[in-house]
Amino acid sequence: MKKELEGNLIFAPLPVLMIGTYDENGVPNLMNAAWGTQSDYNEIYISMGTHKTTDNLAKNPCFTVAFATKDTVVESDYFGIETGRKVNKIEKAGFHAVRSEKINAPIFEEYPVTLECKVSAFDDHGLWGEVVGMVVDDRVLNEDGKIDWDKVRLISFDSSLNKYRLVSEIVGEAFKSGFEIKNK
Repeated sequence: MKKELEGNLIFAPLPVLMIGTYDENGVPNLMNAAWGTQSDYNEIYISMGTHKTTDNLAKNPCFTVAFATKDTVVESDYFGIETGRKVNKIEKAGFHAVRSEKINAPIFEEYPVTLECKVSAFDDHGLWGEVVGMVVDDRVLNEDGKIDWDKVRLISFDSSLNKYRLVSEIVGEAFKSGFEIKNK
């Protein structure tokens, strides 16, 4: 039997996105954002409030988006509960930033998959970014040079329970599994 639930929208899975920016002095910052998605082939959208990250984006329209992993869950959560306005979060977490070769934004060595983005639109409600590159640690690639998400150990935010969940296990093939029914 189904039951009508009251309260906030529950949408799943929500990737745990790590937004990297530089401030006006070139100091890297990282923020945790779980309200984002791919909105076109080379475009992403992230719902934003007001943060050190939004201050940085107003001065420098470039950012990176890394995907949080099981191995980085503690640090990734920390980057969401601490403000970069008061603390150098990167230094405190012991993370390592290198400058992107394509844009003026940091890439964090601890995250195996990072998108390099330029702001295409930005207001107090959201950030739209044009993805101009992707940097991937070769240890998470399969033999064909594609990302193996089982090796990444991607996490998602469970907004129903306020928990992080591991995303894994292939259960079907896109644009193929449905042919089992179509061809009956």
